[in-house]
Amino acid sequence: MNPTTLKGACHCGTVTFEADTPAEPAKRCNCSLCRRRGAVMSPPFTRDRLRILSGEDALVLYQFNTRVAKHFFCKHCGIYTFHQTRSNPQEWRVNLGCIEGVNAYALASSVADGASSSVVTDE
Repeated sequence: MNPTTLKGACHCGTVTFEADTPAEPAKRCNCSLCRRRGAVMSPPFTRDRLRILSGEDALVLYQFNTRVAKHFFCKHCGIYTFHQTRSNPQEWRVNLGCIEGVNAYALASSVADGASSSVVTDE
């Protein structure tokens, strides 16, 4: 997997970023959040390969369930831009729908079973 610099932005253009990662193999997830947002995500990479170019102050953090994963959204347009993963907090992924020149829905993507691995119950 040879990294490529992907350039991306939220819908309104406030948040812009670059990530040194290829677009494939793409991934989807069936957890409750990913099912609802319909995102296609990049392969995982480490945080040092993500550069926020503008709009860092416009990013809003959303966490749920185990509160390990960190999902970032633009507070102006609501678009999910990237996240730190729950399965390995050292890994990050970008929303390929935000990436210039990439048709995320044309990429083959496997589905991670986040639904069965992210449920925490009170016992």
